[in-house]
Amino acid sequence: MSISRVSKVALSVSAALFMFGCNSSSSDSNPNTGVVSPEVNVLKYVDPFIGTGFNGHTFPGAVVPEGMVQLSPDTELMGWHSSSGYHYDKDTLFGFSHTHLSGTGMGGLGDILFLPFTEENAKYIEDSDDYRDAISVKMDKASEVAEAGYYSVNIAENGIKAELTASERVGFHRYTYPEGQPQRLKVDLNSILNSDWGSTSLRNKLTISEDGYTITGERDAAHFSGWAKNQKIFFHATFDKKIKNVQLLVGGEQVDGLSAEDISELVYDTDGKPIKRTKADVTAYVEFEQGDSQSLNAQVAISAVSAEGAQNNHQAEAGVSFDTARTQASEKWANALNLSVKGGTDSQKEIFYTALYHTKIAPQVHQDVDGSFRGMGKGSIREGEGEYSIAYGQATEALPNFSVYSLWDTHKALHPLKTITEPTRAVQYAKNLVQKYTESGLLPKWEHLGDETGTMVGYPAVAVIADAITKFPDAFTQSEKALALKAAIDSSTYDNYDSLATEWDVPVLNRTLTKHIDYIQKEGFAPAIQRDANGDPIDPDHTIESVSYGLENAFYDWAIAQIAKAAGDTQAEATYLERSKGYKHYFDNNPMEYAEYGVTGFMRPVMMDGSFMAPFDPFGTAHETGNYTEGNAWQWTWFVPHDIAGLKEVMGGEAAFKTNLEATFTAKSQGTETPDMSGLIGQVAFGNEPSHHIPYLYNWTSEPWKTQEVVDHILDDMYLAEPKGIIGNEDVGAMSAWYVMSAMGFYQVNAADPTYTIGRPLFDEVSIPVAGGEFKITAENNADDNFYVKSVTINGQPLEDDLFFKHTDIKAGGKLHFVMTGDKNEAMTLVR
Repeated sequence: MSISRVSKVALSVSAALFMFGCNSSSSDSNPNTGVVSPEVNVLKYVDPFIGTGFNGHTFPGAVVPEGMVQLSPDTELMGWHSSSGYHYDKDTLFGFSHTHLSGTGMGGLGDILFLPFTEENAKYIEDSDDYRDAISVKMDKASEVAEAGYYSVNIAENGIKAELTASERVGFHRYTYPEGQPQRLKVDLNSILNSDWGSTSLRNKLTISEDGYTITGERDAAHFSGWAKNQKIFFHATFDKKIKNVQLLVGGEQVDGLSAEDISELVYDTDGKPIKRTKADVTAYVEFEQGDSQSLNAQVAISAVSAEGAQNNHQAEAGVSFDTARTQASEKWANALNLSVKGGTDSQKEIFYTALYHTKIAPQVHQDVDGSFRGMGKGSIREGEGEYSIAYGQATEALPNFSVYSLWDTHKALHPLKTITEPTRAVQYAKNLVQKYTESGLLPKWEHLGDETGTMVGYPAVAVIADAITKFPDAFTQSEKALALKAAIDSSTYDNYDSLATEWDVPVLNRTLTKHIDYIQKEGFAPAIQRDANGDPIDPDHTIESVSYGLENAFYDWAIAQIAKAAGDTQAEATYLERSKGYKHYFDNNPMEYAEYGVTGFMRPVMMDGSFMAPFDPFGTAHETGNYTEGNAWQWTWFVPHDIAGLKEVMGGEAAFKTNLEATFTAKSQGTETPDMSGLIGQVAFGNEPSHHIPYLYNWTSEPWKTQEVVDHILDDMYLAEPKGIIGNEDVGAMSAWYVMSAMGFYQVNAADPTYTIGRPLFDEVSIPVAGGEFKITAENNADDNFYVKSVTINGQPLEDDLFFKHTDIKAGGKLHFVMTGDKNEAMTLVR
């Protein structure tokens, strides 16, 4: 891959991590940390193309840390690879849109698409309606440049050079046209990613100003099939050249005047049931006066609140040159990438800093410069009052509003990582999740621009909240802890379903407050789905993905117990600790039956009468319709991160635990696999988050050196400095967060417990900024082949059981020191 890296910016040594005007909710116990000044400029190691190939689903375009604008090329509009709008293998360019998701398996954004063109490639004809179909061009792939905060590419057919950069709420475009060619631009409000999965535009409106220098508009979008139901965006775009002429099209038909609007309509079947929506379709084809320059500059501000909000955002952040905006974006990234490493190869540093970059894209700040934002609960507009304690009638500090919480993916590593690298943010995220509960009645599950999608498993927000509260207890008042507990209880019990059904879209509510919760409350477990030969459910008492929900909810219940403990509610703590043992219902300990697999048992679907479902295939999986989420019994048997001692017991003891773990890593693949079951090591599907803790489970055996072997293999072979360098969906920073933590030498197996366990440090030294200084991780005698840990200390003392340390051990002037060896016989071995 040819990647040009030009005009790099020197790393800032600012004393405070970039916050772009948001009030901090930090206390002395969790200050917003500063930046360690490295010996080299880290930006040269950031390659936004990493993850844009294979199934990584990242985008290479311009974004600043946590920015609302993600201005990036769209090369895929339909199918799984259109989640981010871009796939490295494609050279077709539909245009540059302003919103994207990083690494997800579902799309639906791609708002406000711009495509520069000339007469030759677009066949522009005055006063015609030849623009019914989307135009596209071919990129010159060899010319692509992607840096932190900047992207550029040349268009092959016409020689236009397109450059992009961004601030938090403004996308900056610079298009350089060939001399003598018309300077034209397509502005498409209809273009949307993953339209084949149900995304559509509901309402589009576009207006050209009388002075000819401004285009404003808005777009409502939704997933008709049910993912993100509501999305609204307003934009305010200005140009440095006057519009010479324009064609406005509605539904492919040319309209007169300087304004156009289109509203979608429902299409009904013969029984009067809605079957689809027509798509709102407003497109403008604009030609600009030539002027003295071949370059056209556009500055596009967006808002989820109002046209006035977009204009205010434009006034606050636009008005600077493209080059100045690019420099500012680079400086923000230099401040945000606040870890310093020594040792390792250039490729390892490239993977590391790009992974760190990916962890800073979301959650994103989702509010206007005046603090207004579109809240949960039918899209209510909030005035930025930060009223997450409103239930107690308390005034509180204004908090920034965040969005794009892919919590099932990110609670496992991304949020624990941020408690180390961005402690102020970690606390703000927890409080923001509770605020969203006050707006909608439930904690978010997979929140998308102020809308609940109900995607994935359980109620994962409680893990993020528990992690922040247990690590930073002094950052939460007693009332805040009590409100967090109330939010957790309401989100984990079925008692309030009927009242919520009057306010929520019922299909979304059914995916968020699921029947699994009702069954677990009443029966202690979620009954499995079993189908007949026609694929129809045999028993009406069933739940889809029952095993995964049962195991995940047991873990989340343990997290709620920690919130209850912090809040001083001993009764709730006891109740949820008891519920957290529910995973035991699913384990079938039967060594004779499973002898052919070399294990004592599996986590297996349970029927309503308490019996295990039969027949049973541990390799069997069915995407979104079976008993396991994106996997099979081999992977899900290990999802008990909160009670590993209890898991050992149900498996038959220490020896059985180790034997079962070894069998999982060596089992040969057979049967069906879902696209998410990537990065297989035996039957450990490392390319998906439920398997991310499994490599570290050897630390609970007498052979912890096997964790070091597996982690070294994953770091070396499953993360690469190339477009296909992420082995599965990036999932909004989840895959990258695992790499950053593991490369530093440790991991948090239980995402709600402030305890870390060691792995294999990749670098000779990593410096993490903390309050009052820095915390260092050093690796003596480190090398590619020296991946075994001979000894390890923290702050001069041995670790707990030589393998574990607490979050409180990460302090200014502290050090986690490894002594490495290439001889397995010298590696630490524990007798348990």
